[in-house]
Amino acid sequence: MPQRAAGSKVMSGSGSGAAAAAVRERLAREGRTLVLCHGCFDVVHPGHIRHLRQASSLGDVLWVSVTPDEGVRKGAGRPFVPQALRAEGLAALDMVDGVVVCEDATAEGLLRHLRPDVYVKGKEYEQNRDPRFLAERACVESYGGRVVFTSGDVVFSSSALIGSIGGGEAGGVRGGEPAGVSRVRADARLAVDGLSRIVSRMRGLRVTVVGEMIRDTYVMCDRPEVAGEGPMLALRPIGRRGYDGGAAVMALQAAALGARVRLVTLMGNDEASREMADRLGACGVEVMGVESGAALPEKQRYLCGEQKVMKVDWVEPFVLDEATHARVAGLAVEACGGGCDAAVIADFGLGMHTEVSLAGLCKALRKRCGVIVGDVSGATSHLASMRGVDLLCPSERELRACVGGRDQGLAAAAWSLLERTHAVGACVTLGADGLIAFTRLPGDAGRGSGAWRTRLVGEHIPAMSVVAVDPLGCGDALTTTAALARAAGGGTFESVFLGACAAAVKVGRLGNAPVSLAELWGVASGGREGAAAVARPAALLAS
Repeated sequence: MPQRAAGSKVMSGSGSGAAAAAVRERLAREGRTLVLCHGCFDVVHPGHIRHLRQASSLGDVLWVSVTPDEGVRKGAGRPFVPQALRAEGLAALDMVDGVVVCEDATAEGLLRHLRPDVYVKGKEYEQNRDPRFLAERACVESYGGRVVFTSGDVVFSSSALIGSIGGGEAGGVRGGEPAGVSRVRADARLAVDGLSRIVSRMRGLRVTVVGEMIRDTYVMCDRPEVAGEGPMLALRPIGRRGYDGGAAVMALQAAALGARVRLVTLMGNDEASREMADRLGACGVEVMGVESGAALPEKQRYLCGEQKVMKVDWVEPFVLDEATHARVAGLAVEACGGGCDAAVIADFGLGMHTEVSLAGLCKALRKRCGVIVGDVSGATSHLASMRGVDLLCPSERELRACVGGRDQGLAAAAWSLLERTHAVGACVTLGADGLIAFTRLPGDAGRGSGAWRTRLVGEHIPAMSVVAVDPLGCGDALTTTAALARAAGGGTFESVFLGACAAAVKVGRLGNAPVSLAELWGVASGGREGAAAVARPAALLAS
């Protein structure tokens, strides 16, 4: 279907309201549902895109009304983008059918003329008592329209983004980093000296990792072709690369950062399992295995160049009896010895953990570990069973699958998870949009489903890498690094930031190898360090 030119979608000028009302009458005669969004839209960011995409699904036609320049009251120099260009930018989006430059500072007058069937605002407006919005809401409800709030999935702010540009991020990128990173680095908690102390203290930490070992195999292929006998891809393998994945790479990651690591895992009855255990031992990881009677799980990814074109999982879920689960838990307790600085519990959904065994494991390790961090992967993992831990690291999809909150804001969903598991904090990854670190505030006041508004702090950290080559293992590097940082004295925000730095290194290269301490510090310092700050982590590498 041909796209309308962006300019033809825009209605502006002194008669824009009347022109829009005329089009509205035609839509009503045709029986088409009109959805309206309103705002400043000074800098269109991923949060806006999600908001508009959700709004477009609520009716037949989506219009967006834009606050005029003289109606924007956000400080000197605002709006950053003039109203004509803001309207043009919105009109260029394929989900937007029309753009109206509002004649007034609020949308109340336009709502009275257009009478849209659905008026859509962000989730943050659901409890908003601003008289201007309340007037808009009353107007819509007076004629039987609906006011709908989209879920606040990504915490972005046009004002914050503009502030970061004003701070020197020319062209939206500073020193090879995405826009917004310098704003995060300016936080006093991420001062170089403080980060240096955390990284330095990682060396020598006693760490226990509990989870399934997986072999990640990359099959490098020649240029793909279409098979002659049917419409299917024909691949010709020309080489292979193998990586120790799953809980194995998490253990290797901890060792690469200087920790003393024990891995509690299931050991297959095959040569591949024994060879992996030997490789881990050679890297300083002590493997403590429980016989599973099954082969080592392998996940093969077929690549043409750096592009993955197919994945084959040679995985048979483990079927364990209660006695085997008890041996896993007993071995994990033994691995912690008389005390452990950090434990990383990973559930890859392959059957090593059940809801009951995972809850029991967390309880047993809580008494012996200073910090416990939980990570999940796969549709059959048990996030809600990781109770009483210090940090949970799900993706947004895994979080929403756990709490069933597909229609609620991300902060509300995170609060539901923390309340259910009694965890202290959560790091929710958003793919290319980065992550949000959620921290529970102390105190007992304001419990319940709405308590997240006063009891939860969510802080956005954008993706730290400009170029994403391969996302495999990024979550493992983030979780493990954050766990060590927490054990080294870092708070949730600082620890998650260091985890994001490790993920940035990982995503910039092909394969699933651990991130070195030098690579981590290179991203974490961001070129801000002085000679004294560099000397401390650098000394660790030489020792």
